[in-house]
Amino acid sequence: MSVLLVSHRACLGHENGEGYPECPDRLRAVLTALEAEEFATLIREEAPRATPEQLALAHPPDYVRAILGIRPEPGEMVMLDGDTGMNEHSAEAALRAAGAGIAAVDAVCRAEVRRAFCAVRPPGHHAEPRRPMGFCLFGNAVIAARHAQRAHGIARVAVLDFDVHHGNGTQAAVEADPSILFLSSHQSPCYPGTGMEHETGMGNVMNVTLEPGADAAAFRAAWRERLLPALEAFRPGLIVVSAGFDAHARDPLAQLRVREADFGWLTGQICGIADRLCGGRVVSTLEGGYDLEALAASAASHVRALMNA
Repeated sequence: MSVLLVSHRACLGHENGEGYPECPDRLRAVLTALEAEEFATLIREEAPRATPEQLALAHPPDYVRAILGIRPEPGEMVMLDGDTGMNEHSAEAALRAAGAGIAAVDAVCRAEVRRAFCAVRPPGHHAEPRRPMGFCLFGNAVIAARHAQRAHGIARVAVLDFDVHHGNGTQAAVEADPSILFLSSHQSPCYPGTGMEHETGMGNVMNVTLEPGADAAAFRAAWRERLLPALEAFRPGLIVVSAGFDAHARDPLAQLRVREADFGWLTGQICGIADRLCGGRVVSTLEGGYDLEALAASAASHVRALMNA
């Protein structure tokens, strides 16, 4: 099955600041893992730049202008909050990260490929419509979902998020939009402190919280018993995945006990539903994951399932 890998070297230039876990080595680790022989059949493309109009699918135009207008001098770092910084390369990286999802949606919706994975940074699911946070500048998954609706006439899009941290930015952008379903499993309590199970939007949001120390069985049960049935009931025309791998037991930023095989299992389940409901169309974009070895193995397991499920 044809699977597209979208990335861009500009995503390596972005820095949050010295010592921050969201660093260029994360993307290097993923791309190195995907150079293995088993991934030789991936179709590889460079991410285009998203346009300001496309970024405005998830953010007010004044916010887009403000973020893109931050152009630090070489060697300078501008901190937007305690976690989120920009250097001279950050605006370009963010444009490519959002553009990757747009290109992936185009390829999948035109039936050029069945599935796609965007190996990009900065991540996006913490970026609220008017606020950058949690290493994120623009809501890559939301932009991809709304692009599918506007450019390809997909009426209903599901955004699935298995990052260990709640995708507060994604939820904020779509919770009043019943044409987009947001499903999330995440640790609680944990950053950013949102994503309680009573937060349901217009019936289009489902959060399943996992206690610190929850293992693979709890993770799989959350998806098998609650989240995947909700996905089936929604009957989307496209599935967008916020693929964060920091629920892994080795990850330093949280305390879940998921393993790379569990990400592969969930990806296979998602692909099976996509095959039944929406022509197999799945677009995935990288979010978190901060232990480099675990991140590389988990991303490989995810892409392997995209290829083989």
